[in-house]
Amino acid sequence: MVQANGLRFRAMVDGPADGEMFILLHGFPEGAESWTKQVDALAKAGHLAVAPDLRGYGLSDAPEGVENYAIDHLVEDVAGIIKSFGRSQVHVAGHDWGALVAWFFASRHPEMTKTLTALSVAHPAALAEASRVDDEQREKSRYVALFLEEGKAEHVLADEDSRRLRAMFALGPNPDAVPRSVVDHFARSLSRPGRLTAALNYYRANLGAGGGAWAALTQVLKIAAPTTLLWGDQDPALGRRAVEATAGHVEGAYELVILDGAGHWLQFERPGEVSRALTRAGQPH
Repeated sequence: MVQANGLRFRAMVDGPADGEMFILLHGFPEGAESWTKQVDALAKAGHLAVAPDLRGYGLSDAPEGVENYAIDHLVEDVAGIIKSFGRSQVHVAGHDWGALVAWFFASRHPEMTKTLTALSVAHPAALAEASRVDDEQREKSRYVALFLEEGKAEHVLADEDSRRLRAMFALGPNPDAVPRSVVDHFARSLSRPGRLTAALNYYRANLGAGGGAWAALTQVLKIAAPTTLLWGDQDPALGRRAVEATAGHVEGAYELVILDGAGHWLQFERPGEVSRALTRAGQPH
């Protein structure tokens, strides 16, 4: 457990204390365990890997109120966790919502960002533009409208045995990629009082009407750090247009890695390729 930004965060940590530090940010509806294989790979490569449960998830604190999940708080959580390890600059990686937070963090704290590795999610400004003009992305993003409905979304997702929540992990071309035991863990974690609402508040605070209906995503500046984007070309939620437009939003060295036949859960579907991308990021540039 670490203290950061006024909250307590539980984190998976492995690797030498003096190694290059990586902070790994998970998405919805997951937890730190989504990075288990990458934490192990980074530690074996001599790096310090830190994968926290983000606010509202797992054993980390879950403050009440939609406003407490605005992107400003999420970014400063990451900064605080990094500082709690005595570091001033680290390698940052994220998947799904963790990727959005990572993009914002790299934009707002370039001095703390050695490298950025984003999984599945393109640069937020590119994603916002695609959500506005691209039919494919609008179709893929239709689920967001449900998540924004307080009460209704909880009712739909918290059905018997969290069946619909569990089904999310089977979407895409590799329905058995996420082990059943891991899905069970995530579902049980979010079934605790208030936890599903906390996770949905990421959408409501940042993508709802109060968050500018995606407009807030355009506030991310061009990224100066060396950046890698990994995207599965069968991702059911995130389309190609934003991915291809991301290069125009990165000023530093940039690499796009398209994983043919992969869907959304890249740490599970392509663990080796994700781990190799991270360990490459940790090598001197």
